[in-house]
Amino acid sequence: MSDPHLVLTLLEARVLGVLVEKQHTVPDTYPLSLNALVAGCNQKTARSPVMDASEDDVLVALDGLKSHHLVQTVSGTRVVRFEHNMGRGLGVPSQSVALLTTLMLRGPQTVAELRLNSERLHRFADMSSVEAFLEELTEKSPTRVVKLPRAPGEREARWTHLLCGEPTLPAPSAAGTHGDAASVSAGELAALRAEVARLGQEVATLRASLAEVRRELGLPESTSLTPA
Repeated sequence: MSDPHLVLTLLEARVLGVLVEKQHTVPDTYPLSLNALVAGCNQKTARSPVMDASEDDVLVALDGLKSHHLVQTVSGTRVVRFEHNMGRGLGVPSQSVALLTTLMLRGPQTVAELRLNSERLHRFADMSSVEAFLEELTEKSPTRVVKLPRAPGEREARWTHLLCGEPTLPAPSAAGTHGDAASVSAGELAALRAEVARLGQEVATLRASLAEVRRELGLPESTSLTPA
């Protein structure tokens, strides 16, 4: 049964995510040894944030996860190995396990990013199916994911998990709050300038065409595009 008071540390979430990931991506080496777990936690790719956890750090995280019945030790092998119990421990289906794992390993993501990045854990038919499972996770008690406010300049909102507690959102800058030019990115400024230049050229062309028409009709020359 899911623990309503569950709050994981960042490393506990990383360890749990690595166990789920490696179960699908390298099944021949799963359950994982301590060395494999440490390597997976400290990967430089497909991880946000990048960590530098020691064996002792990971052992402490494993003890915490065991206390929540999310990880267990596999007996009967020469090397101690570990496996996850995330689906049963959180009371969620495999599709939700895939989404939560992707969020724990890679940080906040859009629906499109989640569908792409979780493909090796579960292949979702389309983005609407991803959204359906995210919405289901928001309706669970306790809520497991939340949709973040869309950041300035972003086309889509991102989702994040709540297994480590409430997310910390960056405070809006004073410039962004008051709509200063400083809140506009260099790319946006360049695009605006290019559009102004294009419109200026278009107006010049229209004026030249109008002057030609006036000459052909024998009308007085005028540079104004608006009626007097």
